[in-house]
Amino acid sequence: MSDSIRDLINAEVKTAMKAKDKRRLSTLRLISAAFKDRDIQNRGTGKDESLDEAGMLAILGKMVKQRRESAQTYKDGGRPELAEGELEEIAIIEEFMPKQMSEEDARAAVTEVVKEIGAEGLKDMGKAMAAVKEKYAGQMDMSKASGVVKELLG
Repeated sequence: MSDSIRDLINAEVKTAMKAKDKRRLSTLRLISAAFKDRDIQNRGTGKDESLDEAGMLAILGKMVKQRRESAQTYKDGGRPELAEGELEEIAIIEEFMPKQMSEEDARAAVTEVVKEIGAEGLKDMGKAMAAVKEKYAGQMDMSKASGVVKELLG
């Protein structure tokens, strides 16, 4: 199961090649390269060499975040055509991510995790965030989740 996202992306690369869809192909290759880079980084650390599903989702989330920031920068700089390209890449990357939770669902999930681990006070913030990331990787914006955890523990 740990290679399901990777396998899906590799299959999509072939499909994009056949369809001559340059934007999709380049985005899929960027994703694949990011996964391989992380595999290479993990080799020297003694960790399991291949990325697990949560690791892949974290990389995809980071890629989406970077593209959102770039799109905003391009919009602010009067370059809507470049912003549009970034938004197209976001749509492609998000195809491989779980559906994002609504803000209410995310708040409820974070509250549940905080109760489950018995977190009390800001000293347990790291432990709570680790549990949220483990359980809901790729399903919610972790910076917003962090705010909720801080609010609940503060």
